[in-house]
Amino acid sequence: MNLKAILEGFLYVSGDEGISKEKLLSVLKVSDEELQKIVSEYMEDLELPDRGLRLEIFNDNYKLVTKKEHADFYKDLVDAEVSETLSPAALETLAIIAYNGPITRLMVDEIRGVSSVYVIRKLILKNLIKEAGRSDLPGRPILYEVTDQFLDYFGLKSLSDLPKISVPDEVSQQDLFDFKYKEE
Repeated sequence: MNLKAILEGFLYVSGDEGISKEKLLSVLKVSDEELQKIVSEYMEDLELPDRGLRLEIFNDNYKLVTKKEHADFYKDLVDAEVSETLSPAALETLAIIAYNGPITRLMVDEIRGVSSVYVIRKLILKNLIKEAGRSDLPGRPILYEVTDQFLDYFGLKSLSDLPKISVPDEVSQQDLFDFKYKEE
């Protein structure tokens, strides 16, 4: 039995969602080491110049994607709709959730300084964020975190690939207050 061919079939059938490592181990009935060997060999096969796909791993989720070097050819095929672009408010909200998640909507609002109800609803519909449970705070508000589709959308393998953000040590809470509320 050719397990590489079966792996390829699973990846094809799973489509954009991909397939988890746990599911692959379960359905292929192999050990973790055997799965790693099969995946490595399949990835090597896909590196050949006559192949148009590659295998990406997003948080232990395996997924077939097109090769970046062929992107110009695919652009003509896919019509980019205006609604598919993300607004600055959506990008700001995504960044807050990615760096601070799981986080409540009120915490996002506090950081942004404006209501995020509408933006969060849109990001959920685009499957870039998801509910991650409930907070222990009064009222048990919903916690939000980014999805694997977020990682895929931005070409990240995990949240640890996000750029590091540093806040200058010399900025104090009072400085931030004065900056925001100081009359000129």
